[in-house]
Amino acid sequence: MEKIIFWSLCGTALLAMTIYYATRLKRLKTVLYGAVTGIVSLMLVNYFGSGFGTDLPLNIFNVSGSVILGVPFVICMVIFNFL
Repeated sequence: MEKIIFWSLCGTALLAMTIYYATRLKRLKTVLYGAVTGIVSLMLVNYFGSGFGTDLPLNIFNVSGSVILGVPFVICMVIFNFL
């Protein structure tokens, strides 16, 4: 059940980010900003996550998800980690 919730949240975030990036005038700048903030948020959760009971390793799935989807992916992973 948790996997269904996780994948539906990731799909919704992907759809929202695609619509957001498509409607922006400066698409490349927006995509780069989203990727950088996603990586920074993943690194912050990886470094400080043990303080509040979550652990997100820096593997290929988490890094690529945070680059493509940005901060919403990291938030979904933290929520999924608590389930």
